[in-house]
Amino acid sequence: MTPRSVAQKRADFRVLHQSGCFVLPNPWDAGSASVLAGLGFKALATTSSGYAWSCARADGQLSRDETLAHLRSMTEATHLPVNADFESGFADTPEGVAESVRMAVDTGVAGLSIEDSTGDPQAPIRGLAESVERMRAARAAIDAGGGETLLIGRAENFFLGRPDLDDTIMRLKAYADAGADCLYAPGIRTREQIRAVVAAVAPKPVNVLIGWESELTVQDLADLGVRRISVGGALARAAWSGFLHAARLLAEQGRFDGFAGARSGTELNALFSK
Repeated sequence: MTPRSVAQKRADFRVLHQSGCFVLPNPWDAGSASVLAGLGFKALATTSSGYAWSCARADGQLSRDETLAHLRSMTEATHLPVNADFESGFADTPEGVAESVRMAVDTGVAGLSIEDSTGDPQAPIRGLAESVERMRAARAAIDAGGGETLLIGRAENFFLGRPDLDDTIMRLKAYADAGADCLYAPGIRTREQIRAVVAAVAPKPVNVLIGWESELTVQDLADLGVRRISVGGALARAAWSGFLHAARLLAEQGRFDGFAGARSGTELNALFSK
């Protein structure tokens, strides 16, 4: 595959957001990124949870420096555009968010998301005014670097157990006004919720997370007006589920049938042969 420049990746990523619907799967390392690229996906997104688990950490426990190093390794591992799960920007202030975003842009990512979560279980969501200021700071930092990187505004209400659709939509519209190029409310699940979010922020594109078994298909989501679909840590969880099943059978029952259905070393070697 012919290498593509960062500018080309970012231009390709912008085109994907202009029409239609695409799936943005979430690898957690170079190997999973390579496999997904080989399956024909047009862009990838990092997963903070998937990468944290590979480092024997819980989601949210990695530092900014660790995350930035991961972003750089992922952009260098694939010819596809990479969208960064950049959590809440690794900073308490808008100025700090701007600094973090500048660093993330320097890794070569084609897009990055900023959440309105706090990490504090007692007060998990930031106030709207503060969240908007942080989004504006992220927008200004991207624009100062040329403006090619897409900014995704995330409203975490549903993801954090506060399923208030009206507040979610109010936040997404405010983030769009503050400069977000794409809007994202992880945790919305029903057709009615998705349709309402898409309509509220139109014509800006909407990302929908499907990280669980769902009756909705890619075509269903496209028909609802969704522009892109991500899966968060679901692929990593699927991989860990197979690993844990086989390992527990071995450790607890001395059985090897957990390896049934595993891909052969020959097949995997062929998959990764350059």
